[in-house]
Amino acid sequence: MHTFINVAGLSVGLTCSLLILLWVQDERSVDGFHVNGKRLYQVYERQKVDGKTDATYNTQGLLADELKKRIPQVQYASGLEQNRLYTFEANNKAIKMDGSFAGPDFFRMFSYPLLQGTPATALDKSESVAISRRMAEAFFGSAEAAIGKAIRFENKTNLLVTAVFENVPANSSQQFDFLRSWKAFVAENQWAGNWGSSSPYTLIQLRADADPGEVGRQIKDFISLYRPEAKESRTELVLQPYTEKYLHSTFKNGQINGGRIEYVRLFSVVAIFILLIACINFMNLSTARSATRAKEVGIRKVIGAARSYLAGQFLSEAVVITFLSVLIAVMLVAGLLPAFNTLTGKQLAIPVEQPGFWLILSALFVLTGLVAGSYPAFFLSSLSPIRVLSGRFTFGRSTTFLRKGLVVFQFALSIILIVEMVVIYRQVQYVQNTNLGYERENLLYLPLDGELVKKYDVFKDEASKITGIVSVSKMKESPTVIGHTNGDIGWTGKDPNLNTSFSDAAVGYDFVKTMKLQLKEGRDFSREFADSASYLLNEAAVKKISYQNPVGKPLWWGNRQGKIIGVLKDFHFNSMHTTIEPLVIRLADNQKWGTILIRIEAGKTKEVIAGLEKLCKAMNPDFTYAYQFSDQEYAKLYKSEQVVSQLSNYFAFLAIFISCLGLFGLAMFTASQRTKEIGIRKVLGASVTNIVIQLSANFLAPVAIAMLVAFPVAWYLVNSWLQNFAYKIAVGWWIFAMTGFITLAIALLTVSYQSIKAALANPVKSLRSE
Repeated sequence: MHTFINVAGLSVGLTCSLLILLWVQDERSVDGFHVNGKRLYQVYERQKVDGKTDATYNTQGLLADELKKRIPQVQYASGLEQNRLYTFEANNKAIKMDGSFAGPDFFRMFSYPLLQGTPATALDKSESVAISRRMAEAFFGSAEAAIGKAIRFENKTNLLVTAVFENVPANSSQQFDFLRSWKAFVAENQWAGNWGSSSPYTLIQLRADADPGEVGRQIKDFISLYRPEAKESRTELVLQPYTEKYLHSTFKNGQINGGRIEYVRLFSVVAIFILLIACINFMNLSTARSATRAKEVGIRKVIGAARSYLAGQFLSEAVVITFLSVLIAVMLVAGLLPAFNTLTGKQLAIPVEQPGFWLILSALFVLTGLVAGSYPAFFLSSLSPIRVLSGRFTFGRSTTFLRKGLVVFQFALSIILIVEMVVIYRQVQYVQNTNLGYERENLLYLPLDGELVKKYDVFKDEASKITGIVSVSKMKESPTVIGHTNGDIGWTGKDPNLNTSFSDAAVGYDFVKTMKLQLKEGRDFSREFADSASYLLNEAAVKKISYQNPVGKPLWWGNRQGKIIGVLKDFHFNSMHTTIEPLVIRLADNQKWGTILIRIEAGKTKEVIAGLEKLCKAMNPDFTYAYQFSDQEYAKLYKSEQVVSQLSNYFAFLAIFISCLGLFGLAMFTASQRTKEIGIRKVLGASVTNIVIQLSANFLAPVAIAMLVAFPVAWYLVNSWLQNFAYKIAVGWWIFAMTGFITLAIALLTVSYQSIKAALANPVKSLRSE
């Protein structure tokens, strides 16, 4: 039983640690394969407005070319628009592919190997398109057959395949199947030629001899060359090493402040915690069991065994058990990896061909063996042979104190993990279930593409006749994420020195009705009025422009003067990591692409999907019928948090399991050492209940102390994590009370079996002389 508990505890601890190690290693390897990685940078904007500082990766569409033109140390530069699905046609096949637009320098900068074509010419013309091996094989059979061939884009433009690149590796933060020319992007999006609008990313590669610090100073005030500097507002450009962005991508007060790196650190600590808990089990059980090996130590010392020899013997025993645990852990990891990959969305595998993995595994094996076996080895080897062989051997106070201290430590770690598990789970539930200001349930997204662009009004009329459809509208992006901003917004009384940005959305008629937004005052866009230059604002925008009675007041969007027709109550149109920003909504009924929004009646989802499929195939036969649910798209914003929440649940459970495994072993040995004491107590009239309470209390006291130690630490850690959210839960006292109750209950159940078994034992047998 002793060996089983030790091997089981160490095996589970090592399994958790190895899984986390593989995950952490994969996270840290993202974007590390680019040959020019040390010279690649992403440009972000730091905006200082009205005493508030914020930052964003969204930049102007003209920025990349201007940086390359004006800053000599910039060797290459490329804009990059965020990915979306587009429909391609070739050889009687129509497939939706995920991709974007990028500048002509893109393949010179990044290490995405070209199978066909050259980096210099891959994206140099408006009609150019570079496609992946996967896409080439899907349409043309091979990369060689695809080069130079025409492919239809969105049933409106013929593109020429000028390059075929190897499929993007899984450890790339950018995932795409095609890239189109940046010239085409600017031509199709007029706002991209305006220094007041921002949406795409800007990526640069510095020359080999360039000083990043000097370049950062040169570009800091670059925007002021193209946009007048304002007294109350300021926009600065800042460089971030590209290979760091994946893990460091959140901002606080205009500075990079965390991101996925926090989860990497969190689970690195969790791995250490769980392994420590397992090692503490080993130390505690070995020390408790030392009474049964004391005579062995005494006899060995009497016949000449040196202390160093004895320490080596017990340490080697620990190493052997650890080695057995490592073998079991590796087998467990191999069996659990498919499920772990499904949970994390990774493609992890045990890198058996990499010497580095075996070195790390060997180091983990040696370190665990030494940590687990060091104290028991030196404690056992220090026993006095005279005391042991004379029968006067007892545990000193220091040994008992240390053993209980270790129990406190391991349960404190477990309690911290449980509190974090509860808080992370509740925060994820909060952001997924909170009222966003619109109803995301029963809201369907369809891509506005192909014939639907020209025949949108017909589609809307026909779709409205389908049973279960309540209303239909459209918008340029999607309500889940509105990433486009515009700094060229004007109003009466605006300070000419004020330079500020508003989020910008282009929508169709019935937008408010379809989204089920709440109008605070005014009205929605209507065909009964000339609303081509009318605007809807959210409360945050009204607060920004300081109109007292905004409806009917003038507003300028670029050079287009119009008026405010309605004010919407604030609603979330981005992740709840950020606050609700000022939003201007304009009517753009002739938009050439975007998203169709369909509000459906509850319980009619199947009928609506079937009806829309029939309608889309009739009106848009060359395009694949595809749809998304609003609530599912919103949930994707918190994919990282969902994964962290699930992993926290599993690891917190395993931590408490390992701790209780050790507690069970200690209870077993303590009960066996106190059999005569229990027998005497029963002879003198002690009841079974009294004995069970006394034995259990010895173990529950350290658990209670662990709570007092763990709760302040847990409170600090979870509150630090919650700072990443602009909207978050309150960490109430009941979370700690519930965690304490659960921990005590589990600990009581763990030790109660041994306590009851010892209390029910026949006192005659326990008092019989040996």
